[in-house]
Amino acid sequence: MKLNSVPPKEGYTWIRQGIWLFKQNPLGFLMLVFLYIFAAQLAVIIPVIGVFAVLLLTPTLSVGFMTACRQAIQKERISPMVYLIALKSGALIRKRILQLGIVYAVLILLLSFVLSLLVDFELLIPLMTSDKPITPEALRQIYLVLFFGAILYIPVAMLMWFSPVLVAWEDMPVAQALFSSFLASWTNKSAFFAYLTIWSVVLIAIPLTVGMIFDAMDLGQAASFIIAPISMAGLTVMHCSFYATWKACFTEDEVIPSA
Repeated sequence: MKLNSVPPKEGYTWIRQGIWLFKQNPLGFLMLVFLYIFAAQLAVIIPVIGVFAVLLLTPTLSVGFMTACRQAIQKERISPMVYLIALKSGALIRKRILQLGIVYAVLILLLSFVLSLLVDFELLIPLMTSDKPITPEALRQIYLVLFFGAILYIPVAMLMWFSPVLVAWEDMPVAQALFSSFLASWTNKSAFFAYLTIWSVVLIAIPLTVGMIFDAMDLGQAASFIIAPISMAGLTVMHCSFYATWKACFTEDEVIPSA
């Protein structure tokens, strides 16, 4: 594999390519994202084990969605079974992709521990279990969770962005895949900054603004009927654009025929 360095404007190009890819099979991609969200919500009902299972299988599911992107480009049918393709790719890849899942679970556990030292979660728990109005201090803690959580997750994201595909498609050992993913993300950090900034506006800022406008008009319940499908489509397009980041940051070495 050859690592590429791309200009910052490539971040916008990745999103455009994600939109194009989504258009190739919108129903298939929406089905995959819906199944993932539905399965994750069911899993987290089971204390501890459910959350660990979701984290463990995240690299496996990532490979599945990236494979679906390949299939859409080749005009092949997308099946939910694509999520299991990494586990069916042989004993070595199956072992490595599950090891990668364990690494991811441990990293998220460490991130959560550090975050608990920075934020008062005891103040936030009552907000999830009651209808009491949000106090200014609770709102401050919410912003701290979002801010510190995003900062702490950046190195985790850099390690995990490409590593599942490098393990499953390029037969890399786990350590090498993690290093290569981090290196590719760092090399193209300007493009990723532009890319993630745009998605933050699309998936967070715009829905919050629309929700505030509807709340001001006393139409808060109606807002969910508008925001939910738009957010679902946006989330699906974002997942499709992951494949564009892969194709831009890595290229396969060309085999030069002998004379």
